[in-house]
Amino acid sequence: MGVAISVIILVLVLAFLAFIVWIIYRAFKGKVSIKAHMVSYGLAVVAGVCTYAYFLSLDFSQLIKIIVSIILGIILIIVAALYQRRRASRT
Repeated sequence: MGVAISVIILVLVLAFLAFIVWIIYRAFKGKVSIKAHMVSYGLAVVAGVCTYAYFLSLDFSQLIKIIVSIILGIILIIVAALYQRRRASRT
């Protein structure tokens, strides 16, 4: 368990440092200014790398439970959006 936490922390630090280096590179390149959507894109990539590292550290049964929970959440969000759309169109 301790090794998995160490790997996750290492991946998190490396991904965050890569993001900072990427922003500095783009700033010094000078051709393209740094915009808010670029920063949010970079943060999303860092979060994706961290999530991937976290999933790799899980037991298989925990991973299946998380994937089933995510899929159930997606289904419930879609059902709620359809219900809300039908209710709004009736009034």
